[in-house]
Amino acid sequence: MIEISAAEVADAGEIITLQRAAYVSEAQLYGDPFLPPLVERQERVVALLDGPAVVLKAVEDGRLVGAVRTAVEGATCLVGRLVVAPDRQGQGIGTALLRAVEAEMRGLATSLVLFTGHLSEQNLRLYRRHGYTEFRRERVSDQLVHVHLRKSLPDAD
Repeated sequence: MIEISAAEVADAGEIITLQRAAYVSEAQLYGDPFLPPLVERQERVVALLDGPAVVLKAVEDGRLVGAVRTAVEGATCLVGRLVVAPDRQGQGIGTALLRAVEAEMRGLATSLVLFTGHLSEQNLRLYRRHGYTEFRRERVSDQLVHVHLRKSLPDAD
């Protein structure tokens, strides 16, 4: 059974390890071994976990199998670094994390915003399936275009 909870500073090393494992396929897809999630330092993740950001983790049988981070700016929740262990992708962990973010942000934000690469079809399918719609594209390099997506968040009941 997967348990989703707030990540703690002590989880930083595991989150970095999971993030790097999850982004290897993205690096191969875009031909860029220096994607920001692959070179992010543990100290930055510690600072996030020690600050106002909400970082959620998915744990199964003591193993970290997924994570996602959020930051609220005004009425918008920025969702980032949704990662799932490569051997567990496609098994509902990403969906569970997205739902947990929605539950966590209900009443705090009116919309969720995230981005992924234009060639990341699996990611785009996941986000669209959960009600995210594209609102902008941003060329980052010759190989990469960020697709920005948004989802309205209903008020808390």
